[in-house]
Amino acid sequence: MSTTSTAKVSAAELKRRVRAVEEIQARTREFAAANVLAARKAAADAAKAKDDAEVAAREASAAVLRLFNNDAELVAQLLSVTAEELEREAKPVTAARAKEVIEELRARAERPRPVRRARKAGAAAAALSTSAPASGLEGVLADAG
Repeated sequence: MSTTSTAKVSAAELKRRVRAVEEIQARTREFAAANVLAARKAAADAAKAKDDAEVAAREASAAVLRLFNNDAELVAQLLSVTAEELEREAKPVTAARAKEVIEELRARAERPRPVRRARKAGAAAAALSTSAPASGLEGVLADAG
């Protein structure tokens, strides 16, 4: 009998290794399939978002032209785009939809703007007193007085 330089592997160990490799291959396939599904969904979502943005841009173009009495040259100068591009974007939008967009803009313009108030001095002092030690606060008040 001749001896080999490699250690002999039992049949059970060999089967275990084969199963481990097969498990890794199966998991790899599952990950690949899940990756494809996720990528396709992301692409579909991105395509929908792009389409929605293009529609919104066309509607906005139609509304602005309508608000400026269809003066494409003036609007083009204000927006730094060509008049032809504006007219091309606005063309597929119906007059009724442009009116709806304008009404939405008017409703938004009529809403009161949210008031942003600065922090009151008392609130600032209270916040300072909770975060700073009392001795540090006394020094600040003494300097301010």
